[in-house]
Amino acid sequence: MTGEDPTEQQLDQEAAPEASPPKRGFLKRLTWVVGATFLALLICYVSLLVTSDGLQPDQREQVQKAIAVLEQQGFNREAFILKRLSVFRSTDNWWNRYIGHRDAYAATNFPFEVVTLYPEFFDVPVDDKERAAVLLHEAGHLMGDGEDAALESTWRRKQRLGWTVDRYHQTRVWDATEKLTRSRFPYMFQCGADGQSDCF
Repeated sequence: MTGEDPTEQQLDQEAAPEASPPKRGFLKRLTWVVGATFLALLICYVSLLVTSDGLQPDQREQVQKAIAVLEQQGFNREAFILKRLSVFRSTDNWWNRYIGHRDAYAATNFPFEVVTLYPEFFDVPVDDKERAAVLLHEAGHLMGDGEDAALESTWRRKQRLGWTVDRYHQTRVWDATEKLTRSRFPYMFQCGADGQSDCF
């Protein structure tokens, strides 16, 4: 049995606490996580802008007119988000190209508030009010709504917007939106004498 020098034992015990690294406080860890998350989101946001093109001046003017229609009809929250918090692009960014999309007038990258407007957005709607209807739908996505929620909300509020069947029933935007809404929400088309008319 070998004996151990008491002095060495005491030195070992004193050195042990000094060797372990100091623990990070909760606040420091939280700050690091928040900072790293913010940096990652910023890099992703910038990459969406760098890999896509902005609007041409005439396109920007059409968008502003459509947003003005939303403001005039009392959609102030949606108009504010579209006017102040959103960035509009005219071509797909890397994320849109990666995930792909069906035929659409626009695509939204939430929570980055990036809205891509395709040529159909400028060419197919017959006027600013129809473009406002498309933007009302996209505003739903900008607030976190999924496709069904945005579609349902837009159809329910079309009367308030002034996008009505008597004026727009023959347009391509109306026809496509009605067909899609009818397929997703058949209960919204069970009114009238025939039981198949639009309830809104």
